[in-house]
Amino acid sequence: MTWTVAPEPYDSPVAGALWRAYYTEVSDRWYLLHEGRRTDPRELEQGIAAESGADLAPPRGLLLVARYGGEPAGSAGFRLLDGGTAELTRVFLYEGMRGRGGAGLLVRAAEDAARAAGATRMILDTRGDLVEARALYARLGYAETEPHNNDPYAEHWFARRLG
Repeated sequence: MTWTVAPEPYDSPVAGALWRAYYTEVSDRWYLLHEGRRTDPRELEQGIAAESGADLAPPRGLLLVARYGGEPAGSAGFRLLDGGTAELTRVFLYEGMRGRGGAGLLVRAAEDAARAAGATRMILDTRGDLVEARALYARLGYAETEPHNNDPYAEHWFARRLG
């Protein structure tokens, strides 16, 4: 089995399924940690609907989908914030696809696409309970930085030069 990574319209059925799985997982993790419960279905639908992903459309952004053996397995995207800075977002792999090298492949592909769009720096934020994500970013050369936004769920901020 091999990995492939290619651009995907943010509003495709594949992108929608990946967004739903990503949002469900990170939302459930947060609620289980802080309130001892899973995400209420109404909250889940509101959260999914609140972020269409339109900011991941060219020319100011891009959504990439990784496929393993031809089947959708994960996603990563970026959006340009200004002339030289892009924000990495929606880095996700289905649970059964983790540990096979896909996450690093997705992040590197997003970096390459952001670089091609003119970015010289990639930033991101994540939460403390997403320990796998923090380990991935550190392994890929991202350094923890001061906060660059006021997202109420962000607890860790990272940056990397795109040389």
